[in-house]
Amino acid sequence: MLRFVASVLITSGILMLADAGLTLAWQEPISAFLAQQEQDRLSQQLDAYARGALRREEQLVAAIRNLRRRLARLAAIERARAKIGSPIGRIELPTLGRKYVVVQGTDVGTLRKGPGHYPGTVFPGQAGTVAIAGHRTTYLAPFRTINELKHGQRIVLKMPYGRFTYAVEKTQIVGPNAIWITRRVPGAPRLVLSACHPLYSASHRIVVFARLVDESAS
Repeated sequence: MLRFVASVLITSGILMLADAGLTLAWQEPISAFLAQQEQDRLSQQLDAYARGALRREEQLVAAIRNLRRRLARLAAIERARAKIGSPIGRIELPTLGRKYVVVQGTDVGTLRKGPGHYPGTVFPGQAGTVAIAGHRTTYLAPFRTINELKHGQRIVLKMPYGRFTYAVEKTQIVGPNAIWITRRVPGAPRLVLSACHPLYSASHRIVVFARLVDESAS
C-alpha cells in the first residue's frame, strides 16, 4: 500500500511539473484542449450563420451602393444581433502564425472560448474603436505573443460581412483599469488588442494599437 501511494504521489508530481513546464514554455495544456473544442464548435456555428441568416441581411442592404456605408450598416445589424458568448468573426495575426474565432463579451466564462470583443465598442466597419481581449497563458493563450507585433504589421478581422485589415501603430503597457484604450479617436477607425501583462500576472495590461488600412466585402 505504501509503495502504491508513493507511486501515485510521484506520478502526480511529475504530471504537475510537466504541466507547469508546458505552461511556462508554451501554454497551459488542459485549458488549451478545452478551448480548442470550443473554437471548433464556434467555427462551425459561424460558418452555418454565414450560409444562412447573413445572406438575408445582405439582401436588405443590397440597395446601398457605397461599400463603406454598406459595411457600416451590416456591422450595425451584426452588433445588435450579437449575444454574449456567441461567435462574431475571426482574427488572424499573420506574422505570429495565429488565428482564432472571436466571441462577443469579455467576462471570465466567455474568454475561455477565445478572444472576446468588448461589447461597448463598435464592430469592424463602424466608425470608432474595435477592442478585443484575450488570454496569454491559458485557454489557447491567443494573445501570448502580441508583444512581438511590430509597427506596420497586419492584423486581419474576418467578419461574416467583410474583411478588415489593420496596421499596427504601437504597443503600450497600461494600468489594469485603463478604459481609455477603447475610446474613439480622430482619424481612421482603430483596433486595440489587450491582454494581461506581464505573463502570469494581471498587474498591468499590454495593448496593441492599430489603424484600419483596408476593408472589403466578404
